[in-house]
Amino acid sequence: MSVRLTLLSAAAPVERDIRFGDTPLEEAALRAARALPASLRTAAVLYVAPSQRCHQTARALGAREFTEEPALRDLDTGRWAGRSLTEVAAVDQAAFTAWMTDPEAAPHGGESVADLCRRVAAWLEGMPDDVGRVVAVVEQAVARAAVLHALAAPVGSFWRVDVPPLSAVRLTGRSGRWNLRLETLAAARDDEAVSGV
Repeated sequence: MSVRLTLLSAAAPVERDIRFGDTPLEEAALRAARALPASLRTAAVLYVAPSQRCHQTARALGAREFTEEPALRDLDTGRWAGRSLTEVAAVDQAAFTAWMTDPEAAPHGGESVADLCRRVAAWLEGMPDDVGRVVAVVEQAVARAAVLHALAAPVGSFWRVDVPPLSAVRLTGRSGRWNLRLETLAAARDDEAVSGV
């Protein structure tokens, strides 16, 4: 039996200047999550990253029970937490540039992109082959890391994977081999309705 994993990127706050760290969602973001296809609400296992916005997204999907998974936590940005991208880039352009260009760099004192990718890869490879259908509400960085692992892409490609809020990354696989399927959520709903999943 193959694992059928859907990584749902959590809703995001409606901010013009993105901030590092966890922030609560506004009602508009929660409404968007409630409007997602019903097929995302049914899974053998529902994992949720430990952030406030991932919990809020899962609840907006109607989840009453889920398993919080620490391995799916967002990238730890250390002392940059709570600061905006613009602010960090203005205060220390060299550190910001190093972080964006070197996957092993962690000038903020937190976790490097490479560390995040290793953590997510270990979680994927530790998943039992017989788990069935899994949905995980995750941070965008976690979904990016999963895509890189599935494709055996270099970690330096991390910033080249765009994962919008409330988008789905679908992976199927077992025994260390993953296949990636990209689709719109509307297409996912129609496909699953036809296949009876």
